[in-house]
Amino acid sequence: MKKLYALAVTALLMSCQWAQAQATLSYYLPKDVTYNKSIPTPQQVLGYEVGEWHVSHDQLVAYMRYMDQVSDRITIAEYGRSHENRPLYLLTITHPDNHKNIEQLKAQHKQLTDPANSGKLDIKSMPAVVWMGYSVHGNEPSGSNAALLAVYHLAAAQGPEIDKLLKETIVLIDPSINPDGLNRFASWVNTNRGKNLVTDPNSSEFSETWPRARTNHYWFDLNRDWLPLQHPESRGRLAKFHEWKPNLLTDHHEMGTNATFFFQPGIPSRNHPLSPENAFKLTQKIGNYHAKALDKIGSLYYTEESYDDFYYGKGSTYPDVNGAVGILFEQASSRGHAQESINGVLTFPFTIRNQFVTTLSSLEAANAMREELLAHQRDFYKQSLNESKKVATKAYIFGSEKDPARAYHLAEIIRQHQIEIYKPKETIKAGNTNYSPESAYIVPLEQPQYKLIEAMFEKRTTFKDSLFYDISAWTFPLAFDLEYTALSGKNYKLTQLGEKVTNPQLPTGKVTGGQSSYAYAFEWKDYYAPRVLNTLFNHGIQAKVATDTFSGNGKSFGYGTIVIPVAGQPVSGAELYKLLDEAAKANGIEVHAMQTGLSSAGIKLGSPMMLNLRKPTIALLTGDGVNSNDAGEAWHLLDNRFDIKTSLITTDNFNRINLSRYNVLVMADGNYNSLSKDKLRAWVQQGNTVIGMGDAIKWLAENGLSTISFKQAENEKATARKAYASLDSESGAQVIGGAIFETTLDLTHPLAYGYTDKQLPIFRSNTLFLEPSKNPYANPVMYTANPLMAGYISKQNLQQVKNSAAVAVTAIGSGKVIAMPDNPNFRAFWYGTNKLFLNSIFFGQIISSGSARADEE
Repeated sequence: MKKLYALAVTALLMSCQWAQAQATLSYYLPKDVTYNKSIPTPQQVLGYEVGEWHVSHDQLVAYMRYMDQVSDRITIAEYGRSHENRPLYLLTITHPDNHKNIEQLKAQHKQLTDPANSGKLDIKSMPAVVWMGYSVHGNEPSGSNAALLAVYHLAAAQGPEIDKLLKETIVLIDPSINPDGLNRFASWVNTNRGKNLVTDPNSSEFSETWPRARTNHYWFDLNRDWLPLQHPESRGRLAKFHEWKPNLLTDHHEMGTNATFFFQPGIPSRNHPLSPENAFKLTQKIGNYHAKALDKIGSLYYTEESYDDFYYGKGSTYPDVNGAVGILFEQASSRGHAQESINGVLTFPFTIRNQFVTTLSSLEAANAMREELLAHQRDFYKQSLNESKKVATKAYIFGSEKDPARAYHLAEIIRQHQIEIYKPKETIKAGNTNYSPESAYIVPLEQPQYKLIEAMFEKRTTFKDSLFYDISAWTFPLAFDLEYTALSGKNYKLTQLGEKVTNPQLPTGKVTGGQSSYAYAFEWKDYYAPRVLNTLFNHGIQAKVATDTFSGNGKSFGYGTIVIPVAGQPVSGAELYKLLDEAAKANGIEVHAMQTGLSSAGIKLGSPMMLNLRKPTIALLTGDGVNSNDAGEAWHLLDNRFDIKTSLITTDNFNRINLSRYNVLVMADGNYNSLSKDKLRAWVQQGNTVIGMGDAIKWLAENGLSTISFKQAENEKATARKAYASLDSESGAQVIGGAIFETTLDLTHPLAYGYTDKQLPIFRSNTLFLEPSKNPYANPVMYTANPLMAGYISKQNLQQVKNSAAVAVTAIGSGKVIAMPDNPNFRAFWYGTNKLFLNSIFFGQIISSGSARADEE
């Protein structure tokens, strides 16, 4: 009887939710609010009810632009374009009276972040600023679809309550943070939607194809890009964020279909120590408004049991270190229009309603707590500035005299975060490093953005908790492989500050020595040297690489120097000079005109140790089984940053295609069991290069394509019984979510060409530990005996990583297989290790087979 009753209740629940699949506007909107009938509903503009179909980005934009035209509460501004050239919009919604002097209100609000003036402000009369961001992950669409309702409600609702809200609040709505991903997902689920909705989880509607739509065009997770700012979507959004300095930011996401609804705070022990305790308390207080709103409509929810606020590169955490409060919402996802779950049929309208209801509860909380939020922002910046005056470190100085491009790119990011940065007035010696005005930058800590500066520069190795939702370290100067020093009061004075940097510029390159009739040379140490070489290859220019050092023109040239003979090229001497001159200027490198091949020291320009290079023709494996993030990071580096054409080859097509047109194959982290190992081996034997990363190297080793071996952890001794409840935390503590480690380079090895310092910080996020090769010439990159530089790692894993290999090379015939357990292109901001990956592409072909033969006892 109980079973029959339970089935009846489940059937009733499913039928109720099923009825909501074709919800009308009344399903979503508050019952006690009247709406202006002259303001069009989403259905009147789009031709369907919200939730009936997944809104495409162009439809979403069309509605937002139309609302801007018909409502005096709304203005809209484009803040950027996605990689696929889709516009990104921010809507400013407030009372018409506020719109009349919006720039004055904006300027006044920003003064809250200026401790010198914020005390003069009357916060009782100031509106709060609330930023609402929707669907940074394209296949988490309930947010962007809820944005339709949010904009309609704020434009059309009538009565004293909405008037008060709009007079006391400036609402900023970003309806689609990830246009490319949102459009990709809408196209998939709408294409696979039938007239009769199918709820079977096995249906293709719920199984989008690789790379899926979570990510942007290059398969990056934009919710990890708030700090690195490597994508146009993020750069445009952050400019608007700092233009307004919001008090509250909401970040609307989705999670697994069998979940319920989550709102922050997350797990208290996993907040970043630099975040103020008051931000957590305010988040808790705001949570009461969400609970009340969700109780009212009967939606299940939870809080403080998962997720965290540690990595500042996330949308809900970045605000916490900028005087605001960030709130993460996670809604169980229907991943389509209606899908069976353990809680009954989960419909798309149901997911949208929860996002809309918590949008309204956020606004209610912001209005009720307006003065608290404004005071929090004012006090945050005052306290930050006061703290900065008390710390021992007074400034950070960083740079790279031998490769100023990397320092420039870090300075560029720092400025986008509204941090003051300067050139040194004159050369500063700190430790063993000379920092010159031409290639170095100083970041004083005594400024309102002090805490964000510390978040970017600190090397933290101790933590309250051993579990992290994302990475545990992201020290920027280490990511860029830059020299940097924390300057104390003893070695820092304000008089050392030179020109204030407002708009960093990539150094301009040049050809030194004019046109040559013999040869040109440029060193590989410059970050964009590979782009110059690729440009030359695209023009059919022949190039050589120096596998030893030499001197000429009063200069020493290092390993990996590129030499371009004038004779035998498909262009005239004048055309070659013009090509090199343009490439040098555009890429910030110095090209040297060599008038003789008779070097003053070292090898000569016609030496057998000057090896011919062939143009890389690259295939990047994609498709099912491949980690799309890692593959996208490789594709973005090659295509977007270095202009290197890359063929994307799906794993299911690999066995059918002719590989002869490629000489480099990139295998990102992933599962490659569908590949023909015999076909791949035969291709490598012909003199080609495979670059494997992450789990790809396990497949290469298991299939006899690499001689690498993995370190095995020692078996733990039998222990006393442990509590079942501690299982997740103890196993989670063995995960390397992302930390930074020190390695040493063999600077004479082709894979290390262009590096000038033996120490190289590497980012690691897995537990693949390589045994060093028994071949003494085959260990180009090794972890040190004390490798941890920043981040969390368990004691057990730290023992494993010590003295392990960071790169391994295997020779097969005349070809090479290069194995990298770590990802050298992580999130596009690990500039320091990009060269390892690019060297594998350009110089894998010249690695001596004798240094890469199978290990022999």
